[in-house]
Amino acid sequence: MAEASTIQLPSVESAIALSGEREENLKAIARQTGALLVLHGQELYISGTQPQVELSCKLVRSLEYLWIKGKSISQADILTARQALDTERQAELQDLQRDVVAKTRKGEEIRAKTFRQRQYIRALNHNDLIFCSGPAGTGKTFLAVVVAMQALLANKYDRIILTRPAVEAGEKLGFLPGDLQQKVNPYLRPLYDAINEFIDPEKVPSLMERGVIEVAPLAYMRGRTLNNAFIIVDEAQNTTPSQMKMVLTRLGYRSRMVVTGDMTQTDLPLNQQSGLAVSLKILQNVEGIAFCEFSQKDVVRHPLVQRIVAAYEHYEK
Repeated sequence: MAEASTIQLPSVESAIALSGEREENLKAIARQTGALLVLHGQELYISGTQPQVELSCKLVRSLEYLWIKGKSISQADILTARQALDTERQAELQDLQRDVVAKTRKGEEIRAKTFRQRQYIRALNHNDLIFCSGPAGTGKTFLAVVVAMQALLANKYDRIILTRPAVEAGEKLGFLPGDLQQKVNPYLRPLYDAINEFIDPEKVPSLMERGVIEVAPLAYMRGRTLNNAFIIVDEAQNTTPSQMKMVLTRLGYRSRMVVTGDMTQTDLPLNQQSGLAVSLKILQNVEGIAFCEFSQKDVVRHPLVQRIVAAYEHYEK
C-alpha cells in the first residue's frame, strides 16, 4: 500500500544542502530506501511503501544537523547515516557530525565522514605509530596531513616530514627531467595538495627551505633520527621489508609516525614482498601501535569510485 510524507525544510540553503548537486543526495537516499523523493522549493515529498517512507524520513532526519545549517552533504555522509540506523548508532553519528577536525585556510570544515575515519583520527591524535591501510579515496593520507598540520600550527612538533618510496606505477623515473628531488615531486603531489589546504602555496617553499616541512623520497630517511617531528610514510605498500624496517626505526624522541598504503595497488615486482604487509604481521601485537583498516564503504570521493573499488574487490576474490 502506497504511503506519502512531507518534510518542510526551514530555508533555501537547507534545501540545497539536502538535495545536493543535481539532486545527487536525494537520488542516493532513494537508492538506499527504495522510496521516491521529490523536492519542491522547501518541501520534500517522500512516497513509496510504508517501510520505504519511514526509512527515508529517518535517514533525512539523521542528516538534519548538516542540512539545517546548510552544510554540504556527501554520499559518504548518507551511507554512514544508513549504517548508523542499521546498527543503532545514532548518538555516535551525531558526535561524528558535530566534531570538526580542522578548518582550511578558506574556512571550510573538515570532519570525519565515516565511523572508521573517526577511529583513525583518534588514533592519529593519541598514538605515536599508526598504520592505516585501505583502498584509494578513503582519506588515509589527507587526514594524516590534516592532523599533522594542526599539530604543527599548534607548535606540538617542530616539523612535518612527508615521504614515500620512489616506485613508479608503470613509469621510469630516469626518463623524467631534473635531479632526484625533481623526479619524485610528481609522485608527492597529493601531499602538497593537502598542505595547500592550510598554508598559502606561496609560503610553502619558504617553510621547506627552513626544514619546517620536508617532502622527500624514502631513500633520504636512511641514517637519520627524526626527533620532534610528525612523519607520514605514504604509499607504504611499495616499500620492501628492509625499507620499512629502516623507516620505522627512524622514529625519534617526541615524534609521531603514520604509515599509509593500499595493498591492492602494489607496484613492486611480483616476487617482492611488500614491507607494509610484512610489518602488519610482525607488529600486530606490539603495544602502543594503532592499526586502522578502511574498506570500500569508507571511500569519500565520487560515488562511482566506491562502486569501482567494490567491483575490483569482487573480481579479485
